[in-house]
Amino acid sequence: MQRAVHRSMAGVGDGLVRLRIHRILPVILVLTASCSGSDVAHTSESDAESVLSSVVPGIAPAALQAAAQATPMRDFYAKNGWLPVWSPLAAQALTTALEKRARHGLDHVPFMPDLSKLSAEAREIALTRAALSYAGALAHGVADPAKLHRIYTLPRPKVNLSPGLITAVRAGRVEAWLDSLAPDTAEYAALAAAYLKQRQVMPQDNSEEIVGGDLIHPGDQDPRIPQIEAALLENRYLVLPVTTKTDVASNMYSKGIVMAVKAFQNDYGISDDGVIGADTLVILNVRPGDRARSIAVAMERLRWLTRNPPPTRIDVNTAAAELSYFREGKLVDQRNVVVGKPGNETPQISSFMFRLVANPTWTVPKSIQKGEMAGKNAAYFQHYNLSWRNGSLVQNSGPRNSLGLVKFDLNNEFAIYLHDTPAKTLFDKNQRQLSHGCVRVNEALGFAHMLADREGIADQWTKALATGKMTFVKLPQMVPVRLMYRTVYVDQANQLMYRTDPYGWNVAVAAALGFTKDASRQFRSGVDDIGP
Repeated sequence: MQRAVHRSMAGVGDGLVRLRIHRILPVILVLTASCSGSDVAHTSESDAESVLSSVVPGIAPAALQAAAQATPMRDFYAKNGWLPVWSPLAAQALTTALEKRARHGLDHVPFMPDLSKLSAEAREIALTRAALSYAGALAHGVADPAKLHRIYTLPRPKVNLSPGLITAVRAGRVEAWLDSLAPDTAEYAALAAAYLKQRQVMPQDNSEEIVGGDLIHPGDQDPRIPQIEAALLENRYLVLPVTTKTDVASNMYSKGIVMAVKAFQNDYGISDDGVIGADTLVILNVRPGDRARSIAVAMERLRWLTRNPPPTRIDVNTAAAELSYFREGKLVDQRNVVVGKPGNETPQISSFMFRLVANPTWTVPKSIQKGEMAGKNAAYFQHYNLSWRNGSLVQNSGPRNSLGLVKFDLNNEFAIYLHDTPAKTLFDKNQRQLSHGCVRVNEALGFAHMLADREGIADQWTKALATGKMTFVKLPQMVPVRLMYRTVYVDQANQLMYRTDPYGWNVAVAAALGFTKDASRQFRSGVDDIGP
């Protein structure tokens, strides 16, 4: 009997005698049952299949070494003593996990090749490559943001995937391990649910595009109104059609639709005046597939971020032009900001605020001197309190200074910082990508007082402001600052918020995720502004 069992198990290792193991394992299980008093004998066939499916096929180390050409594969198997890891049971668990990858917006990424025509060693390598590739996508994203963007310094998660995969396979926890690598937050879960929903309704979408034309004002009659109402219903800005029979017959832009359009415009960062123009129509024409693509990009950007951000920090979303101040993990302040315009984009960086500057001066960058300020006369320089110092053009402290009355200094190599501004009206605009790259803060003096009070330097800060001269006030503890770009996110009311793609940065990320190029509207600034 022992010799027969030995020969059978050896046959399994060579993948040649599946029939023999089926015949012998039930006998073993029956004998075990009679010794232990258990009920194993009644389910011996299914147990035999389970044992068989958990057996790792035997592959010679030399064959694995020959098949493992890429460095990651060689490193993986070298750490495992050049032994195979994939039993049929583990391979099925990986296949099942990949079949569910739409939960992460990754259903357009082909992780697994066709295994049917591969040799045993090539199949083993292919399974490992697919598992590590998918694990990496969940752990830190499909794409490397540093390769997609000229500047990207936000720290990414660092996960040693190979040991984790080996442990997960041996423990029979492949799916659970893979799921543990993705962000475990309510926002990520909400984005995942929204992605699956948009993906589900995509095949049912047969609506025609709303064509451009004249502006539609409240009370106007226009043949596009039924289509606009249908789009608002689809986007859940209307629960039921609000047009009356009279309105339908006359294509009237009635009060109920106007209210829905204003809410829609506000959520998408368009001027919420209720007037339907080109900007509003572009967003109304966004189809479920377009929204799904944007959501998938948002999930990818979350996977790029470390899982445990500093509990006290300042986050700036440049796509929404919004600042959020967290203290010990709780949101304590949120306000509008003005960020870089297309062509002068505010970069995605991680930095630290290390001091407040009261009554700052501003040394005008050479690019602005040669650009917006070229040809300006002496009267202009006098009006804006500009003078030459050691070959540089400097704007002196005062209410007309482009940095306002406070600058929030950040320690980065890109000369990016937060500051006040005399151009207060820009904060009322829906699209606030208007600066030369730095971040202008709404009611910056109030924000500075809040920070100073929280950091225990309120008296020092108040005295510095009173001098009327540029004065530096160091923060006792540096405050982490993250400048990010997020076009879809969940707000504090747990509502999914969509923003346009003003910098056009979604396109490259979507392509890395396997999507075709989208047609999202890109905002272009027409404001002539010389501030940083």
